[in-house]
Amino acid sequence: MSAARSGSTGLAIVAVACWGLLSGCADMSPTQQRALTGTVGGAGVGAVLGAIGGNAGLGAVAGAGAGLAGGLIFDSVRRSQQDAYQQGYASGRRRQPPQQF
Repeated sequence: MSAARSGSTGLAIVAVACWGLLSGCADMSPTQQRALTGTVGGAGVGAVLGAIGGNAGLGAVAGAGAGLAGGLIFDSVRRSQQDAYQQGYASGRRRQPPQQF
């Protein structure tokens, strides 16, 4: 098997594995989904960049760690935004004058 064919087969296997992992997110909380998505995405990008540099495994591990951190930071920002929205909405509902009919 040629190196190009072997590489495309490996990429297809990784893509199917990632799709399977991401489609299994239905029972997860948003935090878990974002952490998993960041980890898998980071591992994929890290593996590609690591392969270019000569060590795909190390690149995947580093990418997974960076992706996990990024996913958790993104989740923290989203939860903070949602909390601020809910507080503003509740404050606006309390201050609204009674409607006249």
